[in-house]
Amino acid sequence: MKESILFRRALLGAACAIALSAQVSERARKVHSDAFVFDGHVHVMNRQLHDGSDIGQRLKGGQVDLPRAKDGGVDAMLFSLYIPEEYYPGRFETKHALRLIDLAQKQIAANSDKIAIALTRGDLDRIHKQGKIAAVLDLEGGFDLDGDLGVLRSLHRLGLRSAQLPAHNWANQFADSCCSAQKHAGGLNEHGRAVVREMNRLGMLINISHAADTTVEQVLETSSAPVVATHHGMRALNDIPRNMPDALMKKLAAKGGVIGFHIGNEFHNRKMFDWRTKNAGKPFWDTSAVKKEEPLTIELVDRRVAPTFPMMGTNAPEDLLFTPEEWIGVIERAITVVGEDHVALGSDFDGGPTPPKGMHDIADLPRLTQAMLNRGWPEARIRKFLGGNLLRVYRQVAAGAK
Repeated sequence: MKESILFRRALLGAACAIALSAQVSERARKVHSDAFVFDGHVHVMNRQLHDGSDIGQRLKGGQVDLPRAKDGGVDAMLFSLYIPEEYYPGRFETKHALRLIDLAQKQIAANSDKIAIALTRGDLDRIHKQGKIAAVLDLEGGFDLDGDLGVLRSLHRLGLRSAQLPAHNWANQFADSCCSAQKHAGGLNEHGRAVVREMNRLGMLINISHAADTTVEQVLETSSAPVVATHHGMRALNDIPRNMPDALMKKLAAKGGVIGFHIGNEFHNRKMFDWRTKNAGKPFWDTSAVKKEEPLTIELVDRRVAPTFPMMGTNAPEDLLFTPEEWIGVIERAITVVGEDHVALGSDFDGGPTPPKGMHDIADLPRLTQAMLNRGWPEARIRKFLGGNLLRVYRQVAAGAK
């Protein structure tokens, strides 16, 4: 049954892609092609770990694979490996991170004609010149709930170049999450500051998405390098803890960082958020069903979470969804707060977003470029948003490695 549903979705997606392509002008295609498209948050490998699929193949269902990323004009991505909360009660977070990094390396090697891992400041340019997608290995969720610096250094040696400070929507011991009822660190405690300093020394991107406001503020005070919020939204437009208030956005920009904007309607579109919350009976970040007193084996956790991948958005009524132009309007609002040098794309494809109307997967990114042109954006601003700003910060952070 699931196979047939996925097949029907794939057919629908293909038909919609054909219709969508007619909405993208030749000028938009050229602008998009000429830009360096760097998506700050793309979910990968969790699906592959559980269903055995190959990211190099055009897959049924889901929102991400390499052929569709190529169709979407993607030049680089934060290749986000996700540690779901279910792995924390049994303290499997580090083991799961190792499994995902191992699988990422295997699948990237198997598709070396299409993609390569970026480890240094110059790798993005080198890989781009080869006509391949550059993958910056990124971890969403806790690398270790205690923040062990030896674990962090070991993961860096394995190729990890970006990591989230909080443990997604779960409480760790050194950096509080926006969406956990428990707060252990008072934002960022002294050990959390040591984690930040070590990431600065290693030249790693510090991702503050999912962090509590107090955590964000203290990270910005501690870090010697710009930081990124890879997939976020504006609290001024949708007052939820996963979004950032204007005051913090200004401080992030003053530090030289960027805020990546989530493609999902749930973040920016209050009507859509309310509809999803009502139908689910809880907000999308709620992990209260994961019980700390229920430590399972890692095999049982795998079986429990496997059916959730790939993570897709909801089948919301079309009239609730933003158009791509309305979604771009969110970025324009952010630019009035932080300026055009501090906004970026952080789609979260395959991480559960409900994209703007008419968009379905990563292949549809040129539709955003068309929307920016429709709203009168100059090409220089489009290039900054699609990847130039994130590329600048990545280079600056990597250059600080000691």
